[in-house]
Amino acid sequence: MATVQFFFHNKAPFLRDRRKLAHFIEGIFKKEKIQLGSLVYIFCSDEYLLNINREFLKHDFYTDIITFNLAPSPDRIEGEVYISYDRVKENAKTEKVSFKVELHRVVFHGALHLCGFKDKKIKDRQNMRAKEDKYLNSYFR
Repeated sequence: MATVQFFFHNKAPFLRDRRKLAHFIEGIFKKEKIQLGSLVYIFCSDEYLLNINREFLKHDFYTDIITFNLAPSPDRIEGEVYISYDRVKENAKTEKVSFKVELHRVVFHGALHLCGFKDKKIKDRQNMRAKEDKYLNSYFR
């Protein structure tokens, strides 16, 4: 049975209706035909995520999300998704969208990465954004 959990590192819990969101995320994996074992979202500060970025990816810059698949085999997802609350807040201002919308976009972005979607090339980014939009529209209708 798939499980999706949410944790808040040095932040008060701010995500409402977590059961609905967890169920929706499980549905993303089903629709994308990827077997989900477990998925943990950790919401943290810029500094916390910067340290993870430096230590594990050898990148010295802020990011809004880092996704890890920790499964021992490629046919099942056992993931961790780290999301910077600070970056999401800034991105929402830059993109002129609500914090709630941007937060959910990033949450779905992490799930999509684990489903195999990439975002390094322009075409991949466009495809990823289209998928994010599809799931955002479905979630918030």
